Amino acid sequence: MKGFNMIHQYKLNGYNIVLDIFSGSVHLVDEVAYDIIAMFKSHSFEEITKKISKKHSVSEAEIAECLEDIKELEKSGKLFSEDTFKEIAKNYRRENIAVKALCLHVAHICNLNCSYCFASQGKYHGDRAIMSLETGKRAIDFLIENSQNHKNLDVDFFGGEPLMNWDVVKEIVAYAREQEKIHNKNIRFTLTTNGVLLDDEVIEFCNREMHNVVLSLDGRKEVHDRFRKDYNGAGSYDKILPNFKKFVEKRGNKSYYMRGTFTHHNTDFLTDILHMADMGFTELSMEPVVCPPGDPCALTEEDLPTLFDQYEKLAIEMIKRKKAGNGFTFYHYMIDLTGGPCIYKRVAGCGSGTEYMAVTPWGELFPCHQFVGNDEYSMGNIYDGVTNTALRDKFASCNAYTRPDCENCWAKLYCAGGCSANAFNATGDIKGVYKYGCELFKKRIECALMMKIALNEE
Repeated sequence: MKGFNMIHQYKLNGYNIVLDIFSGSVHLVDEVAYDIIAMFKSHSFEEITKKISKKHSVSEAEIAECLEDIKELEKSGKLFSEDTFKEIAKNYRRENIAVKALCLHVAHICNLNCSYCFASQGKYHGDRAIMSLETGKRAIDFLIENSQNHKNLDVDFFGGEPLMNWDVVKEIVAYAREQEKIHNKNIRFTLTTNGVLLDDEVIEFCNREMHNVVLSLDGRKEVHDRFRKDYNGAGSYDKILPNFKKFVEKRGNKSYYMRGTFTHHNTDFLTDILHMADMGFTELSMEPVVCPPGDPCALTEEDLPTLFDQYEKLAIEMIKRKKAGNGFTFYHYMIDLTGGPCIYKRVAGCGSGTEYMAVTPWGELFPCHQFVGNDEYSMGNIYDGVTNTALRDKFASCNAYTRPDCENCWAKLYCAGGCSANAFNATGDIKGVYKYGCELFKKRIECALMMKIALNEE
């Protein structure tokens, strides 16, 4: 449905679901109400009555009662609600230029040689490099200096493989702990690792200092080892799996998640997710590969029905396991219907290029890690600050309301217009839309909403 009163209707796992886009209300309805809602804005009472009574063998009185319920929901702002967010989206990022998070590329080197790596085996299409402690300290200073009134800040250690510059990581954390006390800040650290160098010392430090840790595992041994090889051509599964198991065992209730990548070669990625879950890993993510369309790994239009089916089967399996007491979390199904992201975040997105930036080993600033190495998207550096303010303004204006393809999309308040890097890679413009990714995203949201309904029924 087009315009200011958008709803989205779909059927999944035996449920008839109606989502009111702008209020966020989710309605579980019967077949009669489902069909009446679909006709409500475009048909008269007589037309609805004639068609519904014939299709469902219900009386005019029952149809009239259903129509009154729908009108009441509309009146209360829970169905066919109006879009009041356009003005918020237009200026929010422009009026809130403060840095809240940095992705520190502490190592543009890697001890694996993953053929699908978007970062060119950690080098980002440039030279191998590691971040010095002096650069790392200056990055922390830059973050604090540009954070304005934000108390909670985030720093991600990224690569390449950050554990190949481990001593500097530890020293940066120590420096940040000193500075956060002086400036009344709270800095949360995240580390992303392939696990090759994950030993007892790293585990102990991470469990003390890291708010979150991302562990790269693609699933089954044959799937993982197909691409995630070392420079001798050997798969890394057998090396990293014991390290990951030990890490998660000692992690306790602190945040982590296993991050896998699926490609055209393993569109049956549900098997890989369940493989990880059956080994006791409970915080899981599986991301579609990022690569050029002609790459053998690239997902195709023909893959979409299979991927949709996998997402649906994943949701159903997660419901079953949750009810049986052995559930697990899937990153893309984590959706909060009552206390989720504020409307500012829902219309303005992740903040890349404005409140979030990536820092290279030599201190250059980019909108996010996926733009590193593209000189056109260099924003400045941690010494002089953001000097490419025109680029920052362009990112500030990227949201669900400035991308024409998003105008009538029911999912726009869940994705905020999508990933600018994916849009750039797909269309050459950060204000474009990665349509393939949109299709996957919408399916994931449908599955996530259905899971909420199923798990709240009891």
